[in-house]
Formats: sequence, structure tokens, C-alpha cells
Amino acid sequence: MKNSIILTSDRASFTDFSRSTALGYVACMPSRLVPRQLMNWLFTPELPHDGNEAIFAPYALRKVEAALIYAGFKDVMVVPPSLLEHVVNSNTKVLGISVHDPFGLSPVSTKLTILFGGGPSWTSQFFDELSLKIRNLKKKHGFKVLAGGPGAWQFDFQRPDWIDVVFKGEVEVDLPEVVRSMLENHSLPTQVFGRNPRVDQIPSIVKPSRMGEVQITRGCPRGCQFCSITPETFRTIPWEQIRKEIEINLASGERNVDLITDDLMLYGSKRLTPNHDAIVSLFRNVKALGAEQIYFSHISAPPIRQSPETIEEIANIAEYDRYGAETPVIGLENGSERIISKYMRGKVFPYLPEDWGDVITDSAATLTDNHIHPCYTMTIGYDDETEDDVRKSIQVVERIINSGLKVWIFPLPVIPISTSRLRNKNHFPERDLLPGNFWELLYICWKHDLAVTRELMPGLNARLNSHVLSRIVNSMTDGIFSSIEGIFYEMMSTRGKSTESFSNIDISGITGIVRSVIWLSMGLIGRRRHSVHSPTGSHAV
Repeated sequence: MKNSIILTSDRASFTDFSRSTALGYVACMPSRLVPRQLMNWLFTPELPHDGNEAIFAPYALRKVEAALIYAGFKDVMVVPPSLLEHVVNSNTKVLGISVHDPFGLSPVSTKLTILFGGGPSWTSQFFDELSLKIRNLKKKHGFKVLAGGPGAWQFDFQRPDWIDVVFKGEVEVDLPEVVRSMLENHSLPTQVFGRNPRVDQIPSIVKPSRMGEVQITRGCPRGCQFCSITPETFRTIPWEQIRKEIEINLASGERNVDLITDDLMLYGSKRLTPNHDAIVSLFRNVKALGAEQIYFSHISAPPIRQSPETIEEIANIAEYDRYGAETPVIGLENGSERIISKYMRGKVFPYLPEDWGDVITDSAATLTDNHIHPCYTMTIGYDDETEDDVRKSIQVVERIINSGLKVWIFPLPVIPISTSRLRNKNHFPERDLLPGNFWELLYICWKHDLAVTRELMPGLNARLNSHVLSRIVNSMTDGIFSSIEGIFYEMMSTRGKSTESFSNIDISGITGIVRSVIWLSMGLIGRRRHSVHSPTGSHAV
């Protein structure tokens, strides 16, 4: 039956971010602050398609597709959201959607909406647009809707009436039976929890993923309370499966490989001890298949400190002195020994909470010495977190900065994800509930981040789709960052009160751009008259 099972996601996910994942964070901004034309052209451009199906697709959708095909389903299509009206028809029985941040409740979206005056993020806006499209198509064709993905927890707070089943967890074991029941019109619960498959139950993707994405591990054994991943879920994917997926991507014309993992240094490990030989062998094998550049998504600090020689060797194999490594994420989380001991004791293993500052600075030095410039994320705003706790986080950050290390540091609010151990234990972040000196931490981090970005952005943008696009982004970066430091200084000075001023800005359309230019001009004049200065002597804007 043609077009019976269709898989899709909203535009914030169904994109390659102009081949620079750092640009994807712009979708977490309030939608009124970024014109749609820029979102469509630069930050979330549409992935190529053949008029019906996606040629490249987000890795999560490719894994769902593979699980269904492996289970015997023949008619499965992965379709960009822009083509749904063209592809969905009376034969469509099941529409599956993968969601990442449907209501803008992720840590990054929450932080940016708090900082910039509130309102829906682009991630939320794109989901709203997909929601309207699906509601109308479902009314016309009567198919059933299955929703899952890393953002499915947000449906615990608000669930669209057009969703029949919310699927949480991994798909390989239980999702095929849910889809089969939908096709046969059997009754189903409104929520299903997928069991974790063994590695031999995880089939390889059958069609190319965007930007050469390939998963090498699943799960994380550290057990932090703020995370929905539980320790018993950790698995290393066998090389043969990784190889198959890389070959599919390279055969499609993709030149690079992006290794998806919660911690690169735990590939092939046991008991949180890095397996040097397994990691080095992985990189050698990937390079031998013909990959030009090798990227990875996440890494953790303790195993870097345990095995700096592993970082040095994989950096040589991947030629990071030539290409660099694009902002892999590391959880710094917090500088307070008390907070670490209570909420994330496994994060620092095999070290002690009091060693954490040394672990962080040592790992940062090892990475940057090998041309890897990571993004350290922090979790701030636990219910019992005090200003003294935040002061200790500031001290760790200042150690990084004073060491001259070119890394990014982003303090994020704690989100009580409904599938984590913090559910019902932590308030949802609000500006006035954050510790008062959070704003000092924010200013220190952003001032450092802006300097690092201005220095490193030209190299990072080399991965963009065109030289023209790269030059435009570099110009935008230089122009914006020349004045934004003062904004964060004023946030610090007012303990966040100045964020209210951003609620007046709307540049989502042409008329909005005109209004905002006038508003900004008046604001700049007023602030300059009052001579508000940052410590560097530049005007706060």
C-alpha cells in the first residue's frame, strides 16, 4: 500500500543547520528575534529531497525507519515537513513524528527565552506549524499519529489532541508492534514505554543520514539526576554496524563522519575506564573508509584526564590540526562540591567532587592542545542551590578563563525533565527564582564566549555550505558581538531585570524589522545619555 507509514519531524530538526550544528542553537531563540527569512535560508535550511522522500534525514528518523523495515514493514517513507501535503493521502495509515523541543522547554530554549524577554522559541514555532498541518491532514485522511523522540517528555505538560500515542524510550523492541496495532486498528494506550534493545537488536540505517551521522554508543552510565538517561542503558555499538552506516553515508556523497555518542571516551569501555585501543581503532577504521573529517558530539572530562594520550592519538588520526573539532559538548555542570555530591556523584568518577576543578581545567587543556575546542555546559538553579554554590561555580569558570583556554562555557537552567529523577523535585526555571549571582556567572561566561567565538568562528564556518555563506556569517558574528557584551553586563547589574526590555523587540517580519530598528535606536540613545558602561569601557546596548 503506497505511503502507508510516513515519518517526519518539524523544521527545527529536519535540517542540517547549513552544515554547522552551532547555528542550530539559533532555533532556541524567541521567534520574534530572528526573521523567518534567516531561519529558512541560514539556520534551518531544508534538507534535499526527491520530491517525495528525503535524500538525507535526521539520524533519529533513519533509526526508526530501519527498525520498521527490519521488522518487516515494506512501505515506510521519511518525508520533510514541507512535503507532507504532497505525500500524505488516503492510503496513509500511520504518521510518526520525532520531536526534540516541541514547546521550547529544553535547557537552551528556556535560557534564551528567559534572557531575551520571553515568547515562543523557533523550536516551538516550528512545532506549532507542523501541528496545524498534521491536524488538518488527519481530519481529511483519518490516519493515526505516533509521537516520540528526545522531546516527548514535554507532552506530559501539554499534549496535542491529534496525537494518538506518545512513545517514550528506544524504538527497536516495541515500536514495530505499536505501528502494527495502529495499522490493524487495535486499541492502544495513549502512552507506551519502549524497552532497551540489545546491541544485536539494533539494525543499521538503510538510507543516508544528514552530515554523516552515525551512532557509536547509546546511553550513559554516570546517572546524573537531571538527566533522563539511566545508568543501565549504556551500550557500545559493534564496529560492523558502525561500518555499514558509514559506508551508506559515504556512498551518498557525504565526505564526513559525525559520531553520535553521550561520551566518546567511553566507547568500548567497562566500569567507566577509557579503552584506549578501542577508541584509537575506531578512528583509524573510520579514516580508512575514506572519511575526510571526523566529528563527535559529546565527551566527558574524567576519562580525558585519565587518558590524555588517547585524545592526542585520535586528534592526529582525524587531523584536527588541519580541520579542528567542532564544539563537542562536555558537562561541567557545577562547581559546588555539595551540588555535585548530591545530584551528580557519578559525573566525576573516578575522582572526588573536590577534584572537579582540576579535572575540568586539565581536560580543557588536553583538548585545546589537540585543536579540539569544546563547549562546557553548566546546570544552575537546583532548588537548594545557594549564592555560595554559584560562587564556587564562578571560581571554576575563572580558572578556565585565567588559563587562557579557548573553550565555550554555557550556564543553563536546571530543567525538571519528567523522565529524570528531578521530576517533581525541582521548580521549573524562572528569572526571579535563579540564584542572584547567576547573572554574574552568565556575564563572565558570555564575555569569555564572545571573545572565543570571534577568534574561532572563521574556522568553524569553513564547514558551511558555501564560501559566500561563510563570509556572511563571519560578518554577522563580528557585527553582533561587537556590542552584545554590554547587554550581558546590564543583565548582571540589574540581576536580570533588564531582560524585560527585550519583550518589545519583534523582527520576525519586514514591519517588525522597521519597528525594532526604531526601538533599538531610541533605547541606545537613552542608555548612552545615562552613560551606562561595561568594565571594558564600551556602552551597554
